[in-house]
Order: sequence, then C-alpha cells, then structure tokens
Amino acid sequence: MNDKDLAPIEIDLGTARRGELNESFLAMFGGWVETLLKSMFSGSTIPVSVRGTKEEVSSFAKVLGKEKKYMETYKKYGLDDPKTYKNKTALNKAVKTFEKVTKLKWPFK
Repeated sequence: MNDKDLAPIEIDLGTARRGELNESFLAMFGGWVETLLKSMFSGSTIPVSVRGTKEEVSSFAKVLGKEKKYMETYKKYGLDDPKTYKNKTALNKAVKTFEKVTKLKWPFK
C-alpha cells in the first residue's frame, strides 16, 4: 500500500461557521489531527485537503506546526525545560487563535 492508495482526508474548518457542527464531526476532527501529527513524526505523507477561509486554514496550519514543535521539544528536553515551556506557551496562543477563528475546539490539551 502506498500514499496513492490512501483515501484523502478532507477537513472543512467552516463547519461551525455554517452551524453544521456535531459530535461526529468533532470526533472525526480529533482523529484527523492525530493522524496528521503521526504522519508528520513518521515522515510519511498522506493526502489531505483543508477547506475554510484563508484565516481558518492559516490558523490550522500554525497550530498543527506548534503542536509538533512542542512535542519534539518535550521529547528532547522533558517537561521542565525552559524551551518546552516556551513552546507550550506558543502552542497555547495558537490554540486560542484557532478556536477563536474556527469556533472549533482543538482536540488536545
């Protein structure tokens, strides 16, 4: 099985804006984010399409990148290192922006 055999992940960040938010979407969203993060750490690629306004997509990309950076720092230096605290603060800011822009809860805390 290769990357071309995978069904593409389609994330629509405008779901809450359009009033279509439900538990099923939130569960899938959490799974999609987890899958994307695993892919980022493993170096594999998966087909993904992210829809939404420019601001929604940008905030999603930023928070995903900050989540990865925080996890890398945590793994390398541990929880008590100043670098880890700094990256956690940056992640928290990105999460707040994402949640404000999309009206979606970031699935990891």
